[in-house]
Amino acid sequence: MEVLFIIAAFLVGGLVTWIVMNTMLKTRTNNILKEAEAEAKVLRENKMLEVKEKYLTLKNEYEVQCNQRNAKMQQFESKLKQREMQLNQLQSEVQRGRSENETVKENLNNQLDIVNSRKQELEKLHRMANERLETISGLSAQEAKTSLIESLKEEAKTDAMSYVNEIMEEAKMTANKEAKRIVVQTIQRVATEAAIENSVTVFNIDSDEVKGRIIGREGRNIRALEAATGVEIIVDDTPEAIVLSAFDPVRREIARLALHQLVTDGRIHQARIEEVVAKVKKQVEDEIVETGKRTTIDLGIHGLHPDLIRLIGKMKYRSSYGQNLLQHARETANLCAIMASELGLNAKKAKRAGLLHDIGKVPDDEPELPHAILGMKLAEKYKEKPEICNAIGAHHDEIEMDSLLSPIVQACDAISGARPGARREIVEAYIKRLNDLEKLALSYPGVVKTYAIQAGRELRVIVGADKIDDKEIETLSYDIAKKIQDEMTYPGQVKITVIRETRAVSFAK
Repeated sequence: MEVLFIIAAFLVGGLVTWIVMNTMLKTRTNNILKEAEAEAKVLRENKMLEVKEKYLTLKNEYEVQCNQRNAKMQQFESKLKQREMQLNQLQSEVQRGRSENETVKENLNNQLDIVNSRKQELEKLHRMANERLETISGLSAQEAKTSLIESLKEEAKTDAMSYVNEIMEEAKMTANKEAKRIVVQTIQRVATEAAIENSVTVFNIDSDEVKGRIIGREGRNIRALEAATGVEIIVDDTPEAIVLSAFDPVRREIARLALHQLVTDGRIHQARIEEVVAKVKKQVEDEIVETGKRTTIDLGIHGLHPDLIRLIGKMKYRSSYGQNLLQHARETANLCAIMASELGLNAKKAKRAGLLHDIGKVPDDEPELPHAILGMKLAEKYKEKPEICNAIGAHHDEIEMDSLLSPIVQACDAISGARPGARREIVEAYIKRLNDLEKLALSYPGVVKTYAIQAGRELRVIVGADKIDDKEIETLSYDIAKKIQDEMTYPGQVKITVIRETRAVSFAK
């Protein structure tokens, strides 16, 4: 019974507990639901506010965009209206122009009809006039045209030739005057000595007793001298003179100075000869360098390679056609500087090119090259500027000229060599040049005789009167001058005079 009672108590207690717990859970659930509903209401209200704000913002932006688009549409519509008005105006103008063109076209057609009718009348009159002229003159129209064309052609040719001659004469006068002014002014400002040298040097002695001492026992001294200097020593019957013969001027100078020291000292034997010759060689070499330095300083040329300076000094002992090479180079350098100044060019570069233009004549070795090309290669080797190298190589037309310095150096080289007394010309070369001049002119058809006069400075050409007329001699003179200029080498200039003569000879008996 008690057990039942306890069980019943437990059941009643559990039921009461479940009821209490259920009530509490319901209460809590209701509270949570109320709180959730309140929070949801608050969130919904906030979201509604945000949506309303975003709606208002988007609405405002849309209204702004719509206003802008409406404004653009209004502008576009106004532009379209203006364009439409312009098009209407243009259309009206085009229509008006079209009507005017139609009127003008009609007028032109009428005038064209009138012109065609008048042209037909004119052709008819021209044909009638030609027939009358053919009847009167006895010539056909083609023959008359040919005769007229020939007459006009001859007249035009004569007028053209005279006009060309006038222009050429005027150009020659102007050019010659200006060129002569520059050249004369240049030459007047430069003076030089004309030194004539050859392959023989005469060594003067006080008495003939010295000759025996120079010859030595069994000719040992003279053989030693010749071996040491490379110079042929000629001891003959000439009183108080010994001849030193060699093509190399430096060797002759060494031999002369060595002989002078030996004769002055009085001690002449083989060992002494070798010692003195070695000392004199060193002295001459130093003098060569000193001469080169002094020359460059005198001319105001700086920055030359030492080897080039030494080659310039060697020019002192070299001659060309009897003209001292160093004096020629100095003279050419000064002429180039003055002429370049007159023409507005760089005078220092011109002077440098003029001094170095014949450097290929005094090399240490003797290659088989023209001296202009050799000089250009030497200048390139010692880092001279390209325009100076070109001026050196082109002064005898060995290569093409590519700078204004080249013709200046060429002209100044010719001026220095062509002045009176500057050079001695070999007789054979002189005669050959005269013969070449005469043969060149004789090669032209119609030439009867030619005479080279005034040392080749003037060429007289006599033509046959029956072969060439007066109009053609101007052309012949020009052609001969151009051919001489292109094919021959000569100093100065050559004047070509073409002579045509007609003679009528009769005898009264």
